[in-house]
Amino acid sequence: MRALTWHGVEDVRVETVPDPVIEAPTDAVVRVTSTAICGSDLHLYKVLGPYLHEGDVLGHEFMGVVEAVGGETGELKVGDRVVVPFNISCGSCWMCERGLFAQCETTQNTEHGKGASLFGYTDMYGAVPGGQSELVRVPQAQFGPVRLPEHGADERFLYLSDILPTAWQGVRWADVPEGGTLAVIGLGPVGQLAVRAARHLGMRVIGVDLVPERLALAAEWGAEVLDVRTDGLDSPVKVGDAVRDLTDGRGAEGTLDAVGMEAHGNPVAAAMISAVGKLPGVVSRPMIEHAAIDRLAALHSSIEAVRRGGTVSVSGVYGGAVDPMPMMDMFDKGLTVRMGQCHVKRWTDELLELVSQDEDVLGLETLATHRVPLEEAPQMYETFQKKEDGCIKVVLRP
Repeated sequence: MRALTWHGVEDVRVETVPDPVIEAPTDAVVRVTSTAICGSDLHLYKVLGPYLHEGDVLGHEFMGVVEAVGGETGELKVGDRVVVPFNISCGSCWMCERGLFAQCETTQNTEHGKGASLFGYTDMYGAVPGGQSELVRVPQAQFGPVRLPEHGADERFLYLSDILPTAWQGVRWADVPEGGTLAVIGLGPVGQLAVRAARHLGMRVIGVDLVPERLALAAEWGAEVLDVRTDGLDSPVKVGDAVRDLTDGRGAEGTLDAVGMEAHGNPVAAAMISAVGKLPGVVSRPMIEHAAIDRLAALHSSIEAVRRGGTVSVSGVYGGAVDPMPMMDMFDKGLTVRMGQCHVKRWTDELLELVSQDEDVLGLETLATHRVPLEEAPQMYETFQKKEDGCIKVVLRP
């Protein structure tokens, strides 16, 4: 089969690799009809290379048709149309019973001190081959795959794999009441869906970014937008001031960091991250695990922009071990902080019902700006990373 494989920092290639096979009775094999490049894939493209191996298959947002099943996959059958959550969970362990699917104890990576395994996402999360490919082996298929209607555009359902539940969880965890204000820091794909979800739930939304196309799209969906560049918001304090100016001096009830470790705003940290990512794994892994620092402009802006007693919700991926945090301000403001990988299946039922309506209420079918064959994935990784050509979301067709 053809698949997108990792070969080094900013070096991914589409190659022919062996077809996956059933390895356990709870496995299925899915033929991919649509897959996408996620913002967190860009961390693998540059920062998290030390945890990858040459030839690893990337990708964790995918859907398709079941081609083969093991003997213990429950009601799942060949021919079912499914979307597959990015985290691999069993549905029956202590964590899963409590809705903490991203911490599934059956697929937990205890060797690395990490949570549930993820598709296409490094040694730290199980080294499970990903979905930017023609075929995927899906472990824990008795629980994970979400069966879909036979009809309807792929992109109505594709984002149920990751970015839609990630955005939904981020909004829910920000704990903003109907009519209250949510500030979304970062208007990439997750930020865009967070804007739409929050507006659908009756919230006022302030969106912060520095890319004109992203700001314009968020504004189309009802966000009041702040441009980091043209509005002079070159520090978290200034972002906070701008949000307070729009909220009677208090700040937003909740803020959502939809950016993560590679936020703009700290060139020193950016240089450090880039340098560590290019070192041999035996050297760089200990540095990442014990001395790494993230670019924290988005997170610090979220802390600045939230009101006293408010909630900071973090959907962006972080990996630093020594990130400096404004603990005095956080304590003094009495903040609640909620973060972590999305517990995808926790939100599946309500989101599937929402996206299955006749009207595309969240604009899922129009979110993608680029739809290309899988063979063009390497070029699209570069375009997406550099925010060129108005790129907001990329969908690949194997």
